[in-house]
Amino acid sequence: MAGKEFIWGLGRRKTSVARVRIAPGAGEIMVNNRKLAEYFPVERLQKLAQKPLEVSETAGRFDIFVNVDGGGVTGQVGAMALGIARALIKAEPASEAALRRHGLMTRDSRMVERKKYGLRKARRGCQFSKR
Repeated sequence: MAGKEFIWGLGRRKTSVARVRIAPGAGEIMVNNRKLAEYFPVERLQKLAQKPLEVSETAGRFDIFVNVDGGGVTGQVGAMALGIARALIKAEPASEAALRRHGLMTRDSRMVERKKYGLRKARRGCQFSKR
């Protein structure tokens, strides 16, 4: 890994942050120093993480190293996909149109709504009692 030139991409989703580095290689994906299948055992999440590579037709051409932190697994995968897409655009600007067409370049701004006082959750009140 020493001596490689990395291209960086940052992805966020909910409270997750993914710092992605890509370098020319054999297509190995490492998440927090573990293989992708080991870190995300669910196949649906693995496919979602690899979607930017499939869309830009660069699968197997880049080694990807991801440092992901915060949130749950779905948020982490979403952050990772955005980070990979951003890094791929720096590596291959021609793939931006395809990535944008599949919605992989847009940061999902939805966050958890805060809890309000007098309520049990953000919008759910107490159960109504007639007597």
